[in-house]
Amino acid sequence: MKERSKAGGVFKITCRDTAGQVKWEAESHNLVVNVGLQDMNTKYFSGSSYTAAWYLGLITGPGPTSFDPTDTLGSNSWTEFTNYSGSRKLVSFGSATDASPSVIASASASSYSISGAGGVVAGAFLCTVSSG
Repeated sequence: MKERSKAGGVFKITCRDTAGQVKWEAESHNLVVNVGLQDMNTKYFSGSSYTAAWYLGLITGPGPTSFDPTDTLGSNSWTEFTNYSGSRKLVSFGSATDASPSVIASASASSYSISGAGGVVAGAFLCTVSSG
């Protein structure tokens, strides 16, 4: 018998101007890095302590940006975008579906107020650490 499990995600970004008008939208698949897969396996199958606090961070462009399964927050192939007020946004999730494959979505959108320095956002990441 051979079983396989895969993890991945899709994120959608909507850019709005200061008046709230949509400037552009993008949707992209998200890589779950090795340390993330290890964390899921450890917590689910080994029953180690679970962290329900998830944070969404932004990645600096210009894109396209490459990502590597060996990336971690301390050592990665990308640079975090930090030209916004506050820290990484807390993300909460709804219930997982029983569809094939099962899907879980964030309960609400995360919003960032980009500072005057601006810059290019090339992607996003999910982690359990609130600040860089």
